[in-house]
Amino acid sequence: MFGIDVPIFAFSHCRDVVAAVTKAGGLGVLGAVAHSPRQLEIDLDWIEEEVGGRPYGVDLIVPAKYAGSDDGGLSMSDIGAMIPDDHRKFVDDLLTKYDVPPLDDERATGQFSTKNDAAAPFSADSQAPNLDISLAHDPAILVNALGPPPQFMIDKVRAAGRRTGALAGKAQHAERHVNAGVDLIIAQGYEAGGHTGDVGTMVLIPEVVDAVGDTPVLGAGGIGGGRQMAAAMALGAQGVWCGSVWLTTEEAETHPVVKEKMLVATSSDTIRSRSRTGKPARQLKSSWTEEWENPQTPMPLGMPMQPILVDEALSRISRAAHRDGSGAEKLANYFVGQIVGSMNKSKPATQVVYDMIDEFIEANERLNSQING
Repeated sequence: MFGIDVPIFAFSHCRDVVAAVTKAGGLGVLGAVAHSPRQLEIDLDWIEEEVGGRPYGVDLIVPAKYAGSDDGGLSMSDIGAMIPDDHRKFVDDLLTKYDVPPLDDERATGQFSTKNDAAAPFSADSQAPNLDISLAHDPAILVNALGPPPQFMIDKVRAAGRRTGALAGKAQHAERHVNAGVDLIIAQGYEAGGHTGDVGTMVLIPEVVDAVGDTPVLGAGGIGGGRQMAAAMALGAQGVWCGSVWLTTEEAETHPVVKEKMLVATSSDTIRSRSRTGKPARQLKSSWTEEWENPQTPMPLGMPMQPILVDEALSRISRAAHRDGSGAEKLANYFVGQIVGSMNKSKPATQVVYDMIDEFIEANERLNSQING
């Protein structure tokens, strides 16, 4: 389908990882939901220059339905007005409790501003420019990371001669994607980092494979080595989709403090929490998740209110987390899956691909010897 040497798809927000995996024979996919249109254009130009015609992909969040979509969509200022004062006070008190300093530049904020009429994040309106920029470049596949792609996205991608992919946490979700016209299903199990459902990968992959017929399936969730890759393909997947394993590579732009936390973390050091996006998303445990899990504190808001609520706070934490022993260091975290327990050495992304292939071959040889022995 894609003319790649090995069926390893690498989701990363870092363009260097995307290019390295593609050049190693897999297919790098740039997570672009946080990119501005200009930054996406810069990164896609760079990737295409690096990979020299080899295939790569782009991952967006273009939900078919979102807050306010029935009324034409909400603006940033609309959403800002919806955030309760109690939640704002909780976040302010949290930063004070952990002595997190304000951003150096008084004009600086986080990624989002509620003082304008821009389209809400994680909405079709906000992502439309990035979809158009992606299609003006040459990605082999565009993936929707949250729910079924809206029909206009599928139609645009198909008209441009590209393929679409979508993540699914249940067999019913996968069937919905296929009925909408999606070309590739990523069956993402409970173990995965970021937004993930309740069904484990070992159960999910065969359910999805059986549900979608001839549509190819990638296994995702808890896959960071060749043995997991072999298991996914034994369950019927035709390849794997990996995200977390690239976060501790040498190229990764992961915050240095968070990267060090990941390198020493165990598989028990993650939690599915709504504290960053408003939807259950697996991330590294830290004082941040502990505070939001406290039953005496406000419940996280839904998407997109929660990411707007905590946006500046997360920027302040990230800016100050480099100070040893600081409150910001205790709070700092990021999305990562349970495979973090195996991510205990930083190495080049290319080496991760090669090690995965070697281990995959060894796992298959071991199975063959058992069958033929």
